[in-house]
Amino acid sequence: MELKTLRRIVQEFDAAPEITEALQIIVRHLKTILLADVSNIFLNDKEHGEYVLAATEGLNQKLIGKMRIKYGQGLVGLVGEREEPINIDKVQEHPNYDSFPELKVVSFQAFLGAPIMHRGELLGTLEVVRKTAGYFAEEEEAFLVTLSAQLADQIASAQAQGELSGLEKRRRKKKGIILEGIPAAPGVAMGKAVWVFPAADLDAVPDHPAEDIEEEIEKFEVAISAAREEINQLSLRAKKTFSVAEQALFEAYSRILDSRTLLTQVKEKIKSGLWAQGALKRVIKNQVLQFESLEDVYLRERAADFRDLGRRILAHLQSSKQEAIQYPKKTILVSDEVTATSMLEVPENQLAGIVSRQGSGNSHFAILAKAMGVPAMVGAKGMTLSALKGKELIVDGYNGQVYVTPPPAIKREFKVLVEEEQQLDEEFRAMWDLPAETKDGYRCSLQLNIGLATDGGLCLSVGAEGVGLYRTEMSFMLRDRFPSEEEQRIMYRQLLDSFSPRPVVMRTLDIGGDKSLSYFPIEEANPFLGWRGVRVTLDHPELFLQQVRAMMQANEGLGNLSIMLPMITSVSEVEWSLGLIRQANQELEEEGYKVKMPKIGLMIEVPAAVYQSDVLAKRVDFLSVGSNDLIQYMLAVDRNNARVGGLYDGLHPAVLQALQDVVKGGHRVGKKVSICGELASDPVGILLLLGMGFDALSMNARGLPRTKYIIRNFTLLEAQSLLKEVLAMDDAKEIRCHVELVLERSGLGGLIRAGK
Repeated sequence: MELKTLRRIVQEFDAAPEITEALQIIVRHLKTILLADVSNIFLNDKEHGEYVLAATEGLNQKLIGKMRIKYGQGLVGLVGEREEPINIDKVQEHPNYDSFPELKVVSFQAFLGAPIMHRGELLGTLEVVRKTAGYFAEEEEAFLVTLSAQLADQIASAQAQGELSGLEKRRRKKKGIILEGIPAAPGVAMGKAVWVFPAADLDAVPDHPAEDIEEEIEKFEVAISAAREEINQLSLRAKKTFSVAEQALFEAYSRILDSRTLLTQVKEKIKSGLWAQGALKRVIKNQVLQFESLEDVYLRERAADFRDLGRRILAHLQSSKQEAIQYPKKTILVSDEVTATSMLEVPENQLAGIVSRQGSGNSHFAILAKAMGVPAMVGAKGMTLSALKGKELIVDGYNGQVYVTPPPAIKREFKVLVEEEQQLDEEFRAMWDLPAETKDGYRCSLQLNIGLATDGGLCLSVGAEGVGLYRTEMSFMLRDRFPSEEEQRIMYRQLLDSFSPRPVVMRTLDIGGDKSLSYFPIEEANPFLGWRGVRVTLDHPELFLQQVRAMMQANEGLGNLSIMLPMITSVSEVEWSLGLIRQANQELEEEGYKVKMPKIGLMIEVPAAVYQSDVLAKRVDFLSVGSNDLIQYMLAVDRNNARVGGLYDGLHPAVLQALQDVVKGGHRVGKKVSICGELASDPVGILLLLGMGFDALSMNARGLPRTKYIIRNFTLLEAQSLLKEVLAMDDAKEIRCHVELVLERSGLGGLIRAGK
């Protein structure tokens, strides 16, 4: 079978407006290509232990959704049971042959079936039959297997989104429609959907000649002024809500509107004979296409900024205003492309959650959602999002799911979860001012990971002892250029001052991998193993020097700054970085600043650093394990890849052994060792990290009270004993079950549920 034939079928499948139509396309092509008399797709209904006919070419179409075959029954059941291709020349002589009265045919002889598998799970079966006896050819069998593998992802996605629920009506009544996506901001939100869309459509603007060029230029200038005033008003609100770092996003919007490039290009188009609307469309679409053509997700975010502003200008050109939106008290903002400006247009304290089709976990709106504590999901697939307007939704920002008009049972389940979290929060509040101290007197410092200065107030309110990781790149990502040394100094000073005298560990610019800047593109085939972290800043010492100079100036008179180096893989990188930091310190002293060398640490994120932890620790003041990246590199698993996400587990025996080695290495030379990342606040991981001897755990604000609660309910001796038990185990699932059982027996099972 030709590859181009397979590609054509898959392309038609992808282009189909509905999954049921797409499945019918498959069986139609199969029947023709394999010269079969009948072609079928059966889907696995796990709830009822049956395979349900989802598409057929050659049988009565009325059987779709009605014909059901029990597990293990007939040849379809055999394919599902074995989970491998079955090729039979004479079906009526086969021991698994079972005739079905509803088929009303008995003359089928040849049978070829293949399972449809997705991440180890059986989704259904794909089969063809002929009336004449004889095996299907090898290449025909290979084609069927290849096609079933190609379809698995789309079918799995459709099932998750409820698109096939018509075939499983009983299941739909129980669970409703669930949209799957990517978690963008943690938490659970329950509210009513408000569908927002652009007031003006750039794509709909025709190319029309200008009747009066000067008049068109004047119209454009008026529209630009109106849009600028609109953004200025949102910027004023942003100043009340966000810190200096987050406000930079709105400053970037203003700079685009003030850009001579934008103004000049549109005016030139008008002077060439286009009316203002057509000229604006041409310029904006050109900018958008330039950014969207790039593979880097962060550069594509810049396209969203231009598109948003272009629509706003166009709305003023058309003198059209969007009808005033009524926002309920608990608004779930829903859009194909949520923007930072659309978030700020929701009245204060009424934005409960966000659902966006486009974007990523690091989109501008997602960064702001995290800062505001608003649960969010991106990449929503399935039904048209406009259809959600006015519907009751539950947004699960932990797992990236949206429940549409959830049935009472689901609502009760989430209400219980929210109530449990609120109850735990009340219990936690009583001990916010108490130390993270075990029953036998061992103290562990609990600190926070933050990316925006807005997080500071929450950090202090939950009883954090400082900042274990300040991700400086987050404020860089909200801008359209590198911030100046003075702009950085102001941001860093604000954070250091708000936490003083508590320590603040600032990580130098950590871009590359899954983090990039729209104005500093990094395009690589394998970015996680490429130019990232300290590799970038050492190649650009001017950026590194400017940043550490700003940090040390901000620390003047405070003294609570520590600087941390990301993605260290060798001693030479540490020594080179230290040389630049000393240079910056000396320069500032010569310029008259009263600065002093801060404490310097480095992140242990790759196996190379694990096995040199003691050698590296000798050259700095402290070590900090970046657990998210270390797990990823130890297990060779991209944690953002859904196909292998299930293999990403911080309790893998190799990971636990590596963490133990880092602590021993650091302590061997008298240096403190901390850990940051999701593992530090995982209820199942906390006791193990405590038993290893980590001096500090750094995490998000939501996880800190829970972590403290667990630490205060155990002794260090118990944690060490538990660690010894799990280090003797060789399976991550076994380890997790064992620790969860210990927590359950201690009456802390609710913390596990709240942490998931």
